Amino acid sequence: MEITIMVALVIALALFFDFTNGFHDTANAMATPIATGAIKPKTAVALAAVLNLVGAFLSTEVAKTVSGGIIKEGSDGVQITPDIIFAGLMGAILWNMITWLKGLPSSSSHALFGGLIGAAIAGIGIHSINFESLMQKVILPAIFAPIIAGGVAYLCTRLAYALTSRHDPESGTKLTQKRGGFRTGQIFTSSLVALAHGTNDAQKTMGIITLVLIAAGTQEPGTGPQFWVIASCAFAIAIGTYSGGWRIIRTMGSGLTEVKPAQGFAAESSTASAILASSHLGFALSTTQVASGSVIGSGMGRRGTTVRWGTAGRIALGWLFTLPAAGIVGALTALLVMTGVVGVIIAAAAGTAAVLYMFLYSKKSHVGHHNAVAVEEAGQAVRFRKKKKKAMSASTAKDEPKGEL
Repeated sequence: MEITIMVALVIALALFFDFTNGFHDTANAMATPIATGAIKPKTAVALAAVLNLVGAFLSTEVAKTVSGGIIKEGSDGVQITPDIIFAGLMGAILWNMITWLKGLPSSSSHALFGGLIGAAIAGIGIHSINFESLMQKVILPAIFAPIIAGGVAYLCTRLAYALTSRHDPESGTKLTQKRGGFRTGQIFTSSLVALAHGTNDAQKTMGIITLVLIAAGTQEPGTGPQFWVIASCAFAIAIGTYSGGWRIIRTMGSGLTEVKPAQGFAAESSTASAILASSHLGFALSTTQVASGSVIGSGMGRRGTTVRWGTAGRIALGWLFTLPAAGIVGALTALLVMTGVVGVIIAAAAGTAAVLYMFLYSKKSHVGHHNAVAVEEAGQAVRFRKKKKKAMSASTAKDEPKGEL
């Protein structure tokens, strides 16, 4: 197969991966504000799409990590081929589709890295992997980032409730002030998460396309993404974000814990801070892991609420299997495409058929903005609880539920 045809095929596949990344990760920014009623569902995904688009133009450090950090390339390294990159993308896309179908907020980033690593090992050899860079900029952030984000979200949630509570001077009973301001604040914090997501995740596909251009000899090794690459990736992830990803929004918005405005504000603030810091340092962070850790931490920080550890465990298993599962698919695809043109055609046809099957299968239990019941009900509950009241008496406070708003 002509190298130009293969390069075009890989670029198209990379942009489709970017699209799946968009709808897979919409929940990172917008699940909690939708759940609390801060933003209407369709408005939320539109806002996230625009901000992902803008964020993609703000930095290229992560793209450089992907294009020149994980897989060795250039005259002093391993000459990775477009066929290997094609195989890696296939592994990432199929894992993204499987976890989307199951409503699991797995890491699109780790699916991409897993697919590339598996394909490179099968097609070139284990010496093609830069394990030092992999450990420093992928593995260690994957372990510590969600823990740190969850801890910060826990502390922020405790602080938010402490600052907005007061005591009846006569009875000494702890009363609760209105916390509607946090709902308004969520509009800004969730927007910041969406912007930060664009600065991190969109760049990963930029790095992949840059890598294939370097591998094809049309771009110098060590250089960053070209403007057309940045623009096309920005629009691909924005379109994917606008398509929703409602299954994962339902899991993140109400599957992990019941989210209230103060919690959502705390979770989004810690998520945005972690993502922006990692983008600046060039860490290819999993925004999904950070967002999930923040939601869990905020749930632990509010008294009277419960973290659904069963769901959290399923998500954690998804994280654990993402790298190896995508790697296995990438490796098998690499072995197939190395047989020649027929192998590439078979791999492309099989991958297309698998994606189409999962999409059609999802129609049997369609989830959208109009029927994401768990998300909609959570938002309505917050609105109905918002009533005009004078300071509660001590007797009224005793009748209030133990959980905090």
